[in-house]
Amino acid sequence: MKDPLEEFLAYMKQVRNASPHTLKAYGRDLRDFREFAGKAFPRGVTYRTLRAYLAQLGGRRCARTSIARRLACLRSFYRFLRRAGFVQGNPAAGISTPKGEHRLPRFLDQEGMQALLQAPDTRTRLGRRDSAILEVFYSTGMRLSELTGLRPEAVDFASGLIRVLGKRRKERILPLGHPAQKALQGYLHDHPPRAGSAVFRNTRGGNLTPRSVERVVDKYIRQVGAKQGLSPHSLRHSFATHLLDNGADLRAVQELLGHAHLGTTQIYTHVTAEKLKAAYRKAHPRA
Repeated sequence: MKDPLEEFLAYMKQVRNASPHTLKAYGRDLRDFREFAGKAFPRGVTYRTLRAYLAQLGGRRCARTSIARRLACLRSFYRFLRRAGFVQGNPAAGISTPKGEHRLPRFLDQEGMQALLQAPDTRTRLGRRDSAILEVFYSTGMRLSELTGLRPEAVDFASGLIRVLGKRRKERILPLGHPAQKALQGYLHDHPPRAGSAVFRNTRGGNLTPRSVERVVDKYIRQVGAKQGLSPHSLRHSFATHLLDNGADLRAVQELLGHAHLGTTQIYTHVTAEKLKAAYRKAHPRA
């Protein structure tokens, strides 16, 4: 094995169908660990090496979610090396994952979401594109990577459905609401689909990058005076929270979001529960 790190990343891409985002994060994490471990990497790494590395991450004030991701990466890496016969054991196997921080997702309430959707100036071509981005985000709850990777042939206006390719290249079908259909049709009238291109493109005709979409969303969040800390992912959070607020089934929301486990979706039940408690405290005379 010439370069265990690169061979592992190739395995994750070709066999495990890992997303570009995951590959980038794993590559960054493993190179950081390789620098820490020095000559011990990868064969001489022990349980103590890993414990020292995790302690150093804590000293750097890394978030627990970040430390948990790095540990998961190292477990997968050494599992791969063990199966390949490159190492005898997995030094990360006996290390418990740090408990996650219970942070509720940031989202817009329904009034704030309506203000955001109405913010783009649809009299301009750029405004019509931005309106379509916001409407599609909120109508489908898709991930940022799914939106930037969306292809024209994946949109079926006749049935009001849209096909997205999610994590591990898993495909799912999502409903596209009438306002989103109208906004997307208006945008595509200005920017007819091109063979091999994504739906959403920049002013030069190239595919929009995730960072470009983040700037678009951030522009309108600031324009409507919404609270700080919101991002494109906040539109996904808003989508899920509003569905549950209006009586949607939790498993249906799980399917729409493309979550592998119901537990991931259950964070939104905490959001709605917090809202109920706040309303109770405000209205009940003996709260």
